[in-house]
Amino acid sequence: MAKLKVKDLQNLTPDELKEKKDGLKKELFSLRLQAKSGKLEKHSTIRSTKRDVARVLTVLTQKERS
Repeated sequence: MAKLKVKDLQNLTPDELKEKKDGLKKELFSLRLQAKSGKLEKHSTIRSTKRDVARVLTVLTQKERS
């Protein structure tokens, strides 16, 4: 998955952001399973997915506070 841009995330509604967060968490779980079973080729995808989750949560928090 490509790196999520903050500008793109800011245009989404809170419900869309929550859906995006849930999808990313499921993807992260899948990546972790692949890593444990030795089928994951690029371990850096776990790190980038975790950062994408953080970006989504940051934008979601900003929207909820404003």
